[in-house]
Amino acid sequence: MKRILLPTDFSNNAFEAITYALSLYKDVKCTFYLLNTYTPPVYHTEYLIGSPGQIGLGDVMKENSMAQLEKLKVRLEKHYTNPKHTLIVHSAFNTLLGEVSDTVKAEKIEVIVMGTKGATGAKEILFGTHTVHVIKKAKCPVIAVPPKFGYEEPKEILFPTDYEIAYEKSMLEPLLSISSQYKSRINVMHVRTGYDLNSTQLERKNQLEKLLGNNALFHEVPDNGIIAAVNDFQVKEKINLLVMVQNKHTFMERLFIEPIIKKIGCHVTVPFLVLQPVKRK
Repeated sequence: MKRILLPTDFSNNAFEAITYALSLYKDVKCTFYLLNTYTPPVYHTEYLIGSPGQIGLGDVMKENSMAQLEKLKVRLEKHYTNPKHTLIVHSAFNTLLGEVSDTVKAEKIEVIVMGTKGATGAKEILFGTHTVHVIKKAKCPVIAVPPKFGYEEPKEILFPTDYEIAYEKSMLEPLLSISSQYKSRINVMHVRTGYDLNSTQLERKNQLEKLLGNNALFHEVPDNGIIAAVNDFQVKEKINLLVMVQNKHTFMERLFIEPIIKKIGCHVTVPFLVLQPVKRK
């Protein structure tokens, strides 16, 4: 039984991410947790000490959140009927990041699927603030689904890497599971930096070759920047899923802190699976 968290702010993109998850795991027995968080628009000391103007506001927001979650659940069960799937609604007075972290731990969540932007997200950026924070802080893999993405089976997967981290089966399990289910081809892409791979990189490339097996193709592309390389590859090949490992020492981290993130948003139009590195003791 796979346990999947589906945060929602009831935006169109959130709904698209939820239906993507239901389609992606249609043949897998799953429990899906529909999560909505709420805080009063004026959330400060007056609320905490029970100002007359604030009394009852939390109850109203709780009721509204639960009503929308139940409505969403009914809609999903009607249009995406699947005996393998169980939907559970969860509303919480909390920040999204705080409740996601708590729920991942409490419910042993294996993957989070969410939209790349919220109801007021700007078109020119790939990730909304909430999505970036969840990806950076989550203790499990995250799949971020862009707006207006029509579901496609992930037959062609792009996996950019710089071979700077050690690979283990547990880290790659979400990718291996999807690849096995859909008989996907995994395109491992390394962007050359003008130097040959060092001994450590070669060792890690060998690790990856063994773990991915015969379903992987390895590509070396010129150094014109990781974002340009991803975009160029997508032009040449029909990619259905982009996969990277979140690691502060690699280009994955730079994607979230450099302004160039704005340039990738108009081009990367496929779901993005972010894997978590193995935690060393």
